[in-house]
Amino acid sequence: MERATRRDSVDIEVVEYADAESLAMGVAQQLAILVAEAQTDGRIPSLVLTGGTVAAKLHAAVPGVAKARSVGSAIDWDRVDFWFGDERYVERDSPDRNAYQARTAMLDRLRADRRIHEMPWADGEFGEDVEAAAAAYARELGPDPHFDVLMLGVGPDGHCASLFPGRPEVLSPASVLAVRDSPKLPPTRISLGLSTLGRADEVWFLVAGAEKAQTAARADRGNGPGGHPACGPRGTRRTVLFVDREAAAQLPRGS
Repeated sequence: MERATRRDSVDIEVVEYADAESLAMGVAQQLAILVAEAQTDGRIPSLVLTGGTVAAKLHAAVPGVAKARSVGSAIDWDRVDFWFGDERYVERDSPDRNAYQARTAMLDRLRADRRIHEMPWADGEFGEDVEAAAAAYARELGPDPHFDVLMLGVGPDGHCASLFPGRPEVLSPASVLAVRDSPKLPPTRISLGLSTLGRADEVWFLVAGAEKAQTAARADRGNGPGGHPACGPRGTRRTVLFVDREAAAQLPRGS
């Protein structure tokens, strides 16, 4: 794995890796260290998972890191709260669900089962009423949620979670939103709102591929959330843009 290079932007730390695989491994190692330190301090860490290609690689890497590293072997994964930044509102066993992907690649292998907070599914108690499903997740989060780390992928169009540019959800103050007619399939989704995406100590963007280079540059500059939702979320303590070499192509280089 190539050594990460770091550069501090105005309010974002940029960590660059050679490729998506080394990025995923590096983030997995940082995640294991953060979780272990929180548990050593007697806390139950709270993580927000994301979907996407890089997240899939990350989820696949975490169990190996947990097994290979002494810090990982000390973690009680049943004492970690796992939340989701967004979800496709489809059947629970659909491979399209972020939770399904996270369970099969990571959570089941870690034997983490007690504190997984999945967003509702279309064949559950709310049926087609995605608004009621979103409201239920908001109640589960509570009025004052706090996360240790919130991870986000970004799309070439600048979307993050299921908040898409130019859509009314971007400006909504709601903590959890129902999304209908999404420009990306499947059309019905649930997403944390920008107000909730900013309630983490640390926000980690996971960005890889040449098609994401322009979006990574916009997120780095922080041009405001109105046009590009990925420009909005910031950690209260730290914001990190994890990129591979291709996604970093349009980022300014530090001295």
